[in-house]
Amino acid sequence: MKPTVQTLLDRPELMLRLLTPADSLPEGALAAPVTWAHSSDLVDPTPFLDAGQVLLTTGTWLGEEREPRPGGAADVGAYVTRLRDAGIAALGFGTEVTRAGTPAALVEACLASGLPLFEVPYRTPFIAIARTVADLIAEDAYARQAWALQAQRAISLAALRPDGLSATLAELSKRLGAWVGLIDSTGGLDREFPLGGLGQPALGEVVGEARTMLRRGQRASRAVEAGGTVGRPQRMTLQTLGSGGALRGVLAIGDSPELDQAGREVVTSVIALAGLALEQNRDLDRARGHLRSGLLRSLLAGDVGLAADVAGEMWGPLPEAPLRVLVTSAPEDGIDRLVELLELRVDERGGRLFFGREAEHVVVLAEEPDAAELAEELAAEFELAVGVSDPSSLAQLADAQEEAVRGYERAREAGSGVAWFDDISRQGVLAFLARTDARAVARATLAPLTEYDRENGSTLVATTRTWLENGGQFDATAQALGVHRHTVRSRVGLAERLLGRDLSGFHARADLWAALLAVE
Repeated sequence: MKPTVQTLLDRPELMLRLLTPADSLPEGALAAPVTWAHSSDLVDPTPFLDAGQVLLTTGTWLGEEREPRPGGAADVGAYVTRLRDAGIAALGFGTEVTRAGTPAALVEACLASGLPLFEVPYRTPFIAIARTVADLIAEDAYARQAWALQAQRAISLAALRPDGLSATLAELSKRLGAWVGLIDSTGGLDREFPLGGLGQPALGEVVGEARTMLRRGQRASRAVEAGGTVGRPQRMTLQTLGSGGALRGVLAIGDSPELDQAGREVVTSVIALAGLALEQNRDLDRARGHLRSGLLRSLLAGDVGLAADVAGEMWGPLPEAPLRVLVTSAPEDGIDRLVELLELRVDERGGRLFFGREAEHVVVLAEEPDAAELAEELAAEFELAVGVSDPSSLAQLADAQEEAVRGYERAREAGSGVAWFDDISRQGVLAFLARTDARAVARATLAPLTEYDRENGSTLVATTRTWLENGGQFDATAQALGVHRHTVRSRVGLAERLLGRDLSGFHARADLWAALLAVE
C-alpha cells in the first residue's frame, strides 16, 4: 500500500509527534496517501507542490517575531489555508532550527483548517523523511507489480482450463475482490462471478447500459453509477469486447481498491483473453452453424433419422410435434448476433429448439409452447420480419417451411413483425396470391376508377368493393352504404364502363376482388 501520514507517524526511527489530535481532524485525513515529501521555507511554496505531498518546514517564513502579525506577510492562517487549498496531505514542522517548539498559532490554524500537523525533532533530518517516503513508494510499486504478475499468471493458467473463459473471469473476480459479469452480444447476462453478487436494480442498470453500448457497435469503455435508487450507488466499469462493428460482448467490473494502475493492467490482459476466447467461440459457432444447415437440409429432404442422430449427439433431441417452423432473415452485419441468441435459446430449451440456415433464410424449429414467444422476441430484438407456419411435424417439415416462407414474405411487406400462416390462409387464396409483385398490375387495373374518384370526388372504388363483399347484391350494398339501390346500380354501371369489363360474370368479379386486395 502507498504510504500515508499515519504510516510516517508509526515509524519509530523518525520520532514524529502529531500535534493535531486525530479526532479533531476530518475523517480519513491521516489515511490519505502520501505521494512525496518536500521541504520549503517559502511564505508561499504552493507553486512548487502537488496534492498529496507532505510539506516540511523550519518556520523561517515566520520571521524573527515571537508571534506573527495578523494580516502581515507571515500570517499563519493564510499560510495554512494556502496549503490546504493546494491539497497538501500534512505539514511537518522542524524544531530547534529557527524556533524552539512549534508555534501555538500554527497548531491552531492547522486544527481550524483540518490539516494534519506533526513535529519533527532536531535529530530527524528532513532528508530521512523524504527517503522513507521514497522507499515506501518504491516498495508499494514493487508489491503492486508483483501482485499484477502473480494475478496475470493465475489468470493465464485459468484460461487453459476446459471452460477457460469462465475460469478467467472467476479468477479476476477473486483477485480484485469485486463482482465481474459478462454480457453477451445479444445483451443478456452470460455469466457472473460471484453468482448473484450484484443484485437489482444495479444488475438491470448495468445490463441496460451494456445493451446501449452493443447497439452502438463501437469499441468503448464507460464508468457508471448503478443501484443508487435503493442505497449507496456502486461504481461499475464497462468495457466492450471485440472489434468495432463486430462486438462480442461487454465485460462489467465492480468497484475495487485493487483497480489502480497494476489492477487496470490485469483487467486489460483479461479483456484480451476474453476477446480471444469469444472469437474462438465465434469460429466454433460458425462450424456448428454449417453442421446445423446440413442437418436442416437433411430434414427438409425427409432424412429425419440421420439428422436426429447427429443433432442428438450435439445439442439434444429434435423438437417433437406439434412444432412450428419460423423463417426470418437478417443482414450480414446482424446475422452473428441472431445466431448467438438462437444458440443461447437452444441451450436453455435443450431439445425443444433447432435452427439452421437455408439459402438466405434462417429456419427455426420450435415446439408449440415456445414458438410464439421466440417469434416475438426475434421480431422485437432485431426488428426482423418473421413468418410462422401452422402446427406441423418433422415428416411434414418441407410443407411447414414453405408456409413459414409465405408468412415471412408477408411480414417483410410490412417492414418487420410476425406473420402467421394461419392468418394468411383464413383470408383465402386470392389474398394469398395478392403479393407485392401483383400490386403494380392491380394499381393499373383499378386506375380508371381511382382517377375518376380523384377528379370527381366520387366513391366508385369503395362502392365497388362493398358491392363485391355483398355478393353483387344491390339492396344489401345500398343498405351498407346508406344510399338508394339505384345509386349503387348506377355507380357499378359506371365502373363497368370505365374498366371496360362486364362485372356480371364470376371471373371478372374475382379478378377485380384480387386487385382490390393487392393494393391494400
